[in-house]
Amino acid sequence: MHDVFCNSPPRAWAEINLAALKQNLGVARAASGCAVMAVVKAGAYGHGLEEVTKALATENIAFFGVANVGEARRIREAGVATRLYLLGATWAGEREEIVACDWTPCLSSLDEAAHFNRLAMASNKRLAVHLAVDTGMGRGGFLQDHLPEMMAALERMPHLEIEGIGSHLPAADEDDAFTRGQIARFRAILDELGGPERFKWRHLLNSAGLLAHDHGVCNLARPGLMLYGVSPMPGYQDKLSTVMTLKSRVTLVRTLPAGHGVSYGRQFVTTRPTRVATIGIGYGDGYPRHLSGKGADVCIHGRRCAILGRVTMDQIMVDVTRADDVMEGDEVEMFGPNIPVAEIAQKADTIAWDVLTGITPRVIRCY
Repeated sequence: MHDVFCNSPPRAWAEINLAALKQNLGVARAASGCAVMAVVKAGAYGHGLEEVTKALATENIAFFGVANVGEARRIREAGVATRLYLLGATWAGEREEIVACDWTPCLSSLDEAAHFNRLAMASNKRLAVHLAVDTGMGRGGFLQDHLPEMMAALERMPHLEIEGIGSHLPAADEDDAFTRGQIARFRAILDELGGPERFKWRHLLNSAGLLAHDHGVCNLARPGLMLYGVSPMPGYQDKLSTVMTLKSRVTLVRTLPAGHGVSYGRQFVTTRPTRVATIGIGYGDGYPRHLSGKGADVCIHGRRCAILGRVTMDQIMVDVTRADDVMEGDEVEMFGPNIPVAEIAQKADTIAWDVLTGITPRVIRCY
């Protein structure tokens, strides 16, 4: 029976523009002047890990940055050969696979390094690794005061090739002075450890960092959000192209009388006869429930229509009183070129990263 009805249209889907993705990569490359580690963790920020990495694999990417070995495995199983970099600390049980597959870990402790060294020795190989240094993020990495002695110990581990060094900027889009201080600390660390030339790869800059801060200390940039068409720095948004457009359809149109409640809790009650369109998407698809009552809109036929009442699990209701041509089956833009995802995030009191990665698997991705 499924085969008979395979052409039934989806109720919610995300259109992913891979040409726009590549254009945004070009913006990141031009802004940083560096080689690029494309950050594709969390399913390429909800855009689809396999399809995004296959699209970018032809673009001379130095690394793909992933969160864990499961993501690394999926990229390899998709036939993508680009080098893979694990952005955080690893579990002991993951490390044998990392060594066997020649994925590149970052190191935050001597115990972690010693384990990798033993595993690489057992496999008769040298494993390329990067040092993570904590310049202010507080999430992982060696602290600056301990680095010289740590570096001496690491250099006595013959099966590790200390290929790179990196840190992370926690406030590049919020605290300019702190970020400048971080970059200065990173530069001082490089000098303390023998100079920039000691490391093949030096990386610190995320999207906000490479758009708004000094690049001279780095030769590898790590763009994430900006690849997907969202700038963490408002002044740069017009340089980027929308990659994901989240869409749904009108499932029902009715006119409700004055005094009629809409959605759970009667948070919204009509004050006049109101033409209401029901749309087949909700928080079960990842559309934020926190948009309820926050003045959010959708776009139908190029016009904004206000969401009424609470977002429910599978449906939302919008006011189409002034859009009398709206009918069942019409496409609805939830966010995209006309409703920026950053606007949705702001009204939901969250961030664009959260909205994009929160789009659930039942939303079909169309490339």
